[in-house]
Amino acid sequence: MKYRKKRKLQELTIRDNFMFGAVMSDEENCRRLLELVLDIPIRTVKVSKEKSIVYHPEYKGVRLDVYAEDEEHTHYNVEMQVARKHEPGRRSRYYHSQIDMELMLSGTDYAELSDSYVIFICNFDPFGEKKYRYTFQNLCLENRGLSLKDGSTTVFLNTRGENREDVPEALVRFLKFVRADAEESTRDFDDGFIQRLQDAIRGIKSSREMEERFMILEEMLKDERAEGRVEGKAEGILLLLQELGTVSNELEERIMSEKDPVILNRYLKCAARVDSVEDFVRELT
Repeated sequence: MKYRKKRKLQELTIRDNFMFGAVMSDEENCRRLLELVLDIPIRTVKVSKEKSIVYHPEYKGVRLDVYAEDEEHTHYNVEMQVARKHEPGRRSRYYHSQIDMELMLSGTDYAELSDSYVIFICNFDPFGEKKYRYTFQNLCLENRGLSLKDGSTTVFLNTRGENREDVPEALVRFLKFVRADAEESTRDFDDGFIQRLQDAIRGIKSSREMEERFMILEEMLKDERAEGRVEGKAEGILLLLQELGTVSNELEERIMSEKDPVILNRYLKCAARVDSVEDFVRELT
């Protein structure tokens, strides 16, 4: 079994989801980042702190995204991604749908849906084109000049880009800062915004309150990973049984509701050796 090394707050850089969310809870930091990424003027933003570093069961567990809204009621969802994840397009579609669903639940009419931006800051190249920034909107395949104008935009930033001539130099410096390790990230990048972020990180690392919040988050993530392993094992048992015959709703509920890993291991061994679902049920009784 592989054990995950316990992280310490002092070791984190802005690339860590917790640190990124904590730094961007400062609304001026968030505003300046959005302006840098999108090349648009933004006067003010309001960061939804209750959605940033908390546990959201309806959002598939612990989410550390930064949610913000500007003076034009445009909504932003920003996420730091260190590890490569499958289906980036579908992932962005899900995030946009969550923004729209919240707006609809608040009574907003379709015609009044706000513009929304989903931004992923990736420590890898998500599309292999060596670009620092990939921007997507819904366009007509038959006429690229025709936009659907649905108000949704998705941006992927890539810390490993190479096309410096196509993006602002300040954005390149920021992405190099994101990519830097703990020691390198403290050097002078000759950039006022990065200096501001470095100051914020030092303040967070010296805060006892943030230390406690980080420790709580680590425990939540530990519990979530353990729960995920249990659910994965239960699903594996069901897959084995479905190869043998029809699994009743009652049996499926019994397996999926079992949280004891010892019992699940017994179920798994049993499902692997029996010849029918009936044999499995008889061995359980």
